[in-house]
Amino acid sequence: MSKLLTTATTLAALLAAAPAAHAFCGFYVNGAGGEMFNDATQVVLMRSGTRTVLAMQNNYQGPPEAFALVIPVPTVLQKEDVKTLPKAVFEHVDQMGAPRLVEYWEKDPCEPDVRYKGTGQGYGVGAGRGGMRDRAGAANLGVTIEAKFEVGEYQVLILSAKDSTGLDTWLRAEKYQIPPGAEPFLRPYVESGMKFFVAKVDPTKVTFKDGRAELSPLRFHYDSDEFNLPIRLGLANSSGTQDLIVSILAPAQRYEVANYKNVTIPTNLDVKDAVRDKFGEFYAALFDRTVEKNPGAVVTEYAWQATNCDPCPGPVIAMGELATLGLDVLGGDKGKAAPFSGDAMGMVLTRLHARYGKTVTEDLVFKAAEPIVGGREHVVAGGKLEERSRPDSVNNFQARYAIRHEWTGPITCKDPVRGRWGGPPAGVTSGGVKPALDLAFAPRGAAKLPELVKQDVPEIEVTAGAPSAAVPPPTVDRGGTTPPPTAAPPAPATPPAAPPAKKSGCGCDTDGRAGAGAGLGAAAIGALLARRRRR
Repeated sequence: MSKLLTTATTLAALLAAAPAAHAFCGFYVNGAGGEMFNDATQVVLMRSGTRTVLAMQNNYQGPPEAFALVIPVPTVLQKEDVKTLPKAVFEHVDQMGAPRLVEYWEKDPCEPDVRYKGTGQGYGVGAGRGGMRDRAGAANLGVTIEAKFEVGEYQVLILSAKDSTGLDTWLRAEKYQIPPGAEPFLRPYVESGMKFFVAKVDPTKVTFKDGRAELSPLRFHYDSDEFNLPIRLGLANSSGTQDLIVSILAPAQRYEVANYKNVTIPTNLDVKDAVRDKFGEFYAALFDRTVEKNPGAVVTEYAWQATNCDPCPGPVIAMGELATLGLDVLGGDKGKAAPFSGDAMGMVLTRLHARYGKTVTEDLVFKAAEPIVGGREHVVAGGKLEERSRPDSVNNFQARYAIRHEWTGPITCKDPVRGRWGGPPAGVTSGGVKPALDLAFAPRGAAKLPELVKQDVPEIEVTAGAPSAAVPPPTVDRGGTTPPPTAAPPAPATPPAAPPAKKSGCGCDTDGRAGAGAGLGAAAIGALLARRRRR
């Protein structure tokens, strides 16, 4: 299983060219026309006011000839707006927002009940960490080179275009083998006045390891009143359904999607010991079932303060990492960046997961959402653990699953107290909280949820122990026939939404609509978008 990258996108469209290319929210543009694919793109977005900081990491596999990426952006970027970043920060964000498996052992029912402030730590079952034409030639096609500069191994142009046909022709004339039929996907961005960030790479400055270019992550920032993710651009070279993970970092604020249905993933489920060695496969089946029962929905998997966690799959996100991702430019007046002056410790990490296909007609539009909790070792009314998600005053929601070992020793007291859980007994070791980081290539279609869960999951109509067929795997990025979800019809006043499907209690089905977006366009204002092709 390979890492299901977590990407953050905000108003950027990643273009991955070449026939049979597998795009994230855009397409790579390969000057040589050789086959390549973008199977690991991570984008981290920060959002505060009208400021968006987009950090993007691309893992490219293909020939070492020059290639480029094209991203729609709302404003003309200058050299000081763009920089390269270290890669490790992307892995850490992915790790912190990922679904997690924990393990508990029941305490001796006859031991005195000593409670400590701040419980909920789980004991995991594994260690988890996570050239260019001249300006005159461009002008003849209605294309203007607004800016030109170099950053690291990237040679950057910022383009504007009067018409999508001219832009399409210009890119092809510059030997960018963009996908056939790309012009209609470029059109809405050109018509809305978007600019295009074109970053060509000098292969002599790139290190290739095992056939994969190790490119420096890129980060840039801009101001825009709109907070959306232009995903339609990536549809040009998408042949099947794709998965998109958007992680949004914002001060004291959770986000959801405004123009598609929103649900939260079923959480706080006790699972059988067999899940220990196939957690990725189990979670992939759970996600597939959730999407099957909530067509077109975007699934919330995490909403928690970025600087703490419980249980933690590793060290929390440090202030230095938040600065790397954009705190250093998140403040200041419009058009003038400055360090963020608010409460950086209160940054909230939201992780949204969508499945999308070629029938999607709308970009993702984000809106602020009320705090939710769920997936914690918290006992509520009736002595039961909290289930699903519910509104609260703070964001404490996570996708958490537990293997529990009941007490098997002698019970010698008159009034035993059952159901108290903690760490492993003497002589038993535990490897730490296990995050599901390898979802992209997790085997799909074989895991049978009724055989792996120890309780019913009514929100997705799963009965523990009941015989059932495995959820069929979705067709992903290879021209299959699985029909992808469609975007919901618009609703007045707020970004449109589809008529709600029959409510089955899945997580937190809010009045906002979340949707899976596909796309040749990647970019979001403050969202961490993760997309990876599954093989």
